[in-house]
Amino acid sequence: MAKMTSKYQLTVPKALAIQAGLKPGDTLECEVAGETIRVRSVERQAPRGRSITERLMRFDMASERQRNRDWQRTAHPATDRGWTREELYER
Repeated sequence: MAKMTSKYQLTVPKALAIQAGLKPGDTLECEVAGETIRVRSVERQAPRGRSITERLMRFDMASERQRNRDWQRTAHPATDRGWTREELYER
């Protein structure tokens, strides 16, 4: 457990800091998450992944693949079979 000082500073308990892999001098990022405060090490943050441009390009490619799949699934009118659906019901 930690206690906040009058300067709004917290001391991280040593056992917790060791468990989290924190060292003296590390820069920490704090953010409010509901009723809690989330603290992360800035040095050890995982990269955010691909750039926005790369993500949008991949999204567009996936959307095109999905449109092609949807088009292949739809029933296309057959014009070369010599009869129509309506003719089946007129017999």
